[in-house]
Amino acid sequence: MKEIKHILKQFEEAEAEEKMALATVVRVEGSSYRRMGARMLVSENGTWIGGISGGCLEGDALKRARMAILKGKASTITYDTTIDDDHQIGVGLGCNGVIDVLFKPINRADKGNPLEVLKSTQEGPRKISKLVKVTRSEDSDLLGELILFNGVESLQRLNEKLDTNQLAELIRELDKSKNIVINEELTLFVEVLPPAYHLVLLGHQYDLYPLLRQTLELGWDITVVAPKNKVSAIKGVQVITPDEFDQMQTDDYTAVVLMSHSLHTDKENLRKLTKKNVRYIGMLGPKVRSERIWRELEEEGDQIPEQLMPNIYAPVGLEIGANTPDEIALSILAEIKTVFSGKEVAHLRERSQPIHERDRPMTFK
Repeated sequence: MKEIKHILKQFEEAEAEEKMALATVVRVEGSSYRRMGARMLVSENGTWIGGISGGCLEGDALKRARMAILKGKASTITYDTTIDDDHQIGVGLGCNGVIDVLFKPINRADKGNPLEVLKSTQEGPRKISKLVKVTRSEDSDLLGELILFNGVESLQRLNEKLDTNQLAELIRELDKSKNIVINEELTLFVEVLPPAYHLVLLGHQYDLYPLLRQTLELGWDITVVAPKNKVSAIKGVQVITPDEFDQMQTDDYTAVVLMSHSLHTDKENLRKLTKKNVRYIGMLGPKVRSERIWRELEEEGDQIPEQLMPNIYAPVGLEIGANTPDEIALSILAEIKTVFSGKEVAHLRERSQPIHERDRPMTFK
């Protein structure tokens, strides 16, 4: 999400006459540093933002993107790092992966161009967006088309002979990005794009600021709940009062950390959270402190709902030997990412399976 925000910012700040192309990773087979959906925006002057790999393919991608700008046509290029061919870009990298990258010139006059579509996913309420990109088509004008899926009607321009009702149902059921092979003439990449993680911090002490700095670097949304005169203004950080927190909406991508350093305040905030949909609640301080809060709430008739207890992480953070506020912030953010990704905490060297789940394209029937 951070990459998308930076790309859109670059696009909006560029001169109107500056020509650009968007490179997008649309298929990965085997191992790759970046996964499907990684993007790189290239200007005709050779500057770019974002990335499609760890830096090893960007040089060639820059040339391909500028060629797309020059020709005014989209193209899909395959980078194969599994073969020993001196003429193959990526040979010798040892990544053992095959990557398809789609290069699409941006037509600013077309309000349906890929960057305008991406921009629309960032507007309005937080939501999961599903983007449909044409990655193979005999119709050169259709190649590279990006559609924001919002029902059967949004798919009509793909192919008049296509069963769009069946395709729409398939897209609705997707919970992760997938390639869909419609037929020999048409392949789609459906990207499931969730909203940015939203970190809500309830507290205003000095240990708040390392968390803010690191969260901003990750590109997550941030809200601080505290008296506004207690928190220094930081660009990109929303500050709301405790009264406003009562009306704040949460979702499956919201994490809340109680860090007021006041037992009474943390207890009252946890009481409020029992009435909200929160997937992650972190509590700063030793476990005995959290257990006391839970016990007092139960005695006061506000027992923590049984279904909410697995979502409470107390003490907050992973065990990484953290001591300083910066290290503690790192452990908290790492735990949130682990929980939201549905991963078990482990060393990568202990994995016998690939780090990333392998993409298996779907065949449309």
